[in-house]
Amino acid sequence: MGKGGGCVPSKRRQPPAAAPSSSSAAAAAPREAPEEVVPAAAAAAPAPEAGAGRKVRLYIVFYSMYGHVESLARRAAAGAGAVDGVEAVLRRVPETLPPEVLEKMQAPAKDPAVPVIASAADLQEADGVLFGFPTRYGAMAAQMKAFFDSTGSLWQEQKLAGKPAGFFVSTGTQGGGQETTAWTAITQLVHHGMLFVPIGYTFGASMFKMDDIRGGSPYGAGVFAGDGSRQPSETELALAEHQGKYMASIVKKLAHHA
Repeated sequence: MGKGGGCVPSKRRQPPAAAPSSSSAAAAAPREAPEEVVPAAAAAAPAPEAGAGRKVRLYIVFYSMYGHVESLARRAAAGAGAVDGVEAVLRRVPETLPPEVLEKMQAPAKDPAVPVIASAADLQEADGVLFGFPTRYGAMAAQMKAFFDSTGSLWQEQKLAGKPAGFFVSTGTQGGGQETTAWTAITQLVHHGMLFVPIGYTFGASMFKMDDIRGGSPYGAGVFAGDGSRQPSETELALAEHQGKYMASIVKKLAHHA
């Protein structure tokens, strides 16, 4: 989350509750972006097709420093898991800041129940992806950008082309990037040939409420974190749950008609 221009991290957030976990894979070195070097055979392995043998997988991949984005991620996973035949897989991206810096920023310890995604190549296992991240000056946080930068080999072979994807965000202020943080991230999907799936106004009347502060936009769910002391409202969490359910239904439809 952010503050000021929607970007300065806050310092008052309690660690969130526990969540599920799942698998891993590997990736090959890219031409255009830095990435870990792994055996080519692992990167070349095709993702299993959705069908009667397994559930459709919606990966929810996020970065959360103080827990606001993680709260949305968990509710999105709950919404996705409510769709018959869909498995929600929660993964966090690697932290790029050293422990001593995080300690000075008063960032709580990350819940080990949600594993760090082992490699960008794991995205090949997903039938669709929701990415969640806080804003930094109207764009995604560096930790999430570093993860996208590690997808070079997937980009080179267009391994993610055709996969549906969406975003949810956290900002510190009402003008801090609820929409710009999402739309500046669309470039990542475009280069991979992924399909951006916004929620539009499918949340119904709650999208038009003006009596309460509410994050989120037609681009995706969102939360206003303020200085960090404000926690996601039930409306913001409900929007995240709706996005998870809506996205899962789209992913399921596309997977079964591929």
